[in-house]
Parts: sequence; structure tokens; C-alpha cells
Amino acid sequence: MTITPKNAPIALINPTFGYVPLSDWGLILVEGVDAASFLQNQLTNSVLGLKRSKPGEIAEGSSAVRLVGYCSPKGRLLASAWLALFPQNDEGEDRFALFISKDIAASTAKRLSMFILRSKAKVSDVSDAWQISGFYGSQAELNTATTDSLMLRMPDVFFQGQSIERVLIATPNQSEGLVDAAALMQWNLLEVCSAIPRIVLETQEQFVPQMINFESVAGVDFKKGCYPGQEIVARSQYRGVIKRRLQIAGLRMGSSDLISYAPGVELFHSGDASQPAGMVVLSAIDPHEPDCIKLQIECKLEALEQGEIHLGSVAGPVLKMSLLPYQLLEI
Repeated sequence: MTITPKNAPIALINPTFGYVPLSDWGLILVEGVDAASFLQNQLTNSVLGLKRSKPGEIAEGSSAVRLVGYCSPKGRLLASAWLALFPQNDEGEDRFALFISKDIAASTAKRLSMFILRSKAKVSDVSDAWQISGFYGSQAELNTATTDSLMLRMPDVFFQGQSIERVLIATPNQSEGLVDAAALMQWNLLEVCSAIPRIVLETQEQFVPQMINFESVAGVDFKKGCYPGQEIVARSQYRGVIKRRLQIAGLRMGSSDLISYAPGVELFHSGDASQPAGMVVLSAIDPHEPDCIKLQIECKLEALEQGEIHLGSVAGPVLKMSLLPYQLLEI
């Protein structure tokens, strides 16, 4: 069943209102009586006690939606996801939905399955069977008259003087609809401006959570107990050894520029061409200024003190830093 904004054409271009299929997002379902305890032992955030949300209603708030990370034993993020609990019916077993980058969904599901052992849980990558879409605007404009879609509200983004709501939507057995390129660019721009990172294939195992502010956007629960890499993540927090952080940056590119600004592209400081100073985490074209690129970057803090940060090489475009939309937790 298709979900579209009420009284809005598909081709609507609006910086504060839109709906778009998200081909780079996927979905992992974790089901079973032991699903909660299993995930509790695997993810950076707490899973136990998560509020149940019925299919067809929007899960929202910290009691129903969590940002989670999945780390290697070395404490590096293999994946990040938005998590909510959607039982199939009132008497049904737990069914957790993880909205995740599609390019890492299969490998993440496979790795999680390796650790189920005797737990009564099942991990499934259903990215090809469910259509993932995004809605930004006001929930009053979102038609939620469906009983099978899984929906969760991401944190709002303050943009052009307004607080913009965002909802991720997964609908089973639905083919991808018409994509409005401008609306997709706007969704991606809002995600970058949120300064909440998302791990993709190119950035797997590149970051300890704090290097991309994961603890400052409520992606880590330091009281929940063990999970893969937990000791390293905790040590980084309490010994203050993090010297790199996620920042928001921008640049302008001419029509002849062929430099890549995709996730995984390295950054260089003007005073040191020999080694990278950071990496692109996420990027988006600004649909209102097509020559303007917005980026989430991970960067050495000392590199920000003086000099310039360049994209791709010391001869690449200079990045202009912007303020984060939240306060960093002190380490």
C-alpha cells in the first residue's frame, strides 16, 4: 500500500515538505522470543524495555526509537541503524526493525546471525522485499492509513528557520515508486545537516563511535553492559583519548570540477600532505544551490586549529566549517 503526502503531487519540490523512495536504505528484521536479549548483547545502545509500536503507527521518542551501532571487536563501527520494535500482533513475539544502509544490510545480517547460537531469534535482511521511503515535513501531512508499514520518526532537523520532522517508512512487497530528484536531494541534505552519522560500505570499520559523535547523538549507552568492542569504546570515553570528531562542512564546486565528495574520500590539512587528516562520512548536494555540497566529515581536532582542510588532496577544494546543531558530550 503506497504512502504519500495528503493532497500533494509526487513531483512536489519543497524544502520543508516531501516524500521519496530511498534506494540506498535497507531493512533488517530480528524476530523471536530471545530477540531483545540477543540484540542487547550486540549493539551499542540499550534494547531492553523498548516501547512496542504497532505496524501502521509511527514509533517516536527515545522510549520507542534508538540509534544503535554495531562494532567490531576492535571497537570500530561496522554499521549504524535506527531501531524500533514492531510486533506483528498484540500476542506476537518481538520483531525489531533496523533501518540501515542497504549496501551493508546483507553483511550485517549475516554477521549478526553468526552469534545467535542457541538464542531463539532469527535475523533476516529483507531489503529486497520491503520498500524504504522517507517523509520530511509535518506528520499532519503524512497519510498513515495502512496497517502493514513500519514507521519511525528520526530526530527533527532545524532548516531555514523551521524544525523539519523526518519519518522512515518500510512497506512490504512494494516496488520503488517515482523518485523526485529534488526531494531526494533535500532528504539527503537534511540527513547531512542533522550531523547524525550513518555508516555505509565505504566507511565500515573506520571509526570508533566517538570519532563521529555517536555518543553525543544518543547512540551509545555506557551503562548497558557488554557488546563487541565495548571495552575499547568505554576506554575512549573515560580516558579522553578521542582526538577526532565529526564536523559539518561545505564547499562550492565549479562545473568543471571532477573531484569526488563521496563517503570515504580522504581529507588533507594544508600543512601536511603526507597523511590524511580525516574522511568524508556523508555528503549531499544542496538542491537550492546545486554547486554547493554539504558534508559530514570526521577530522583531527588539531587540524581545525589553524590552516585549511582540503578535499581529496592538499590541492583539492577548501572546506568551510559550520557549527554542529548539538553540544558534544565532554570526554
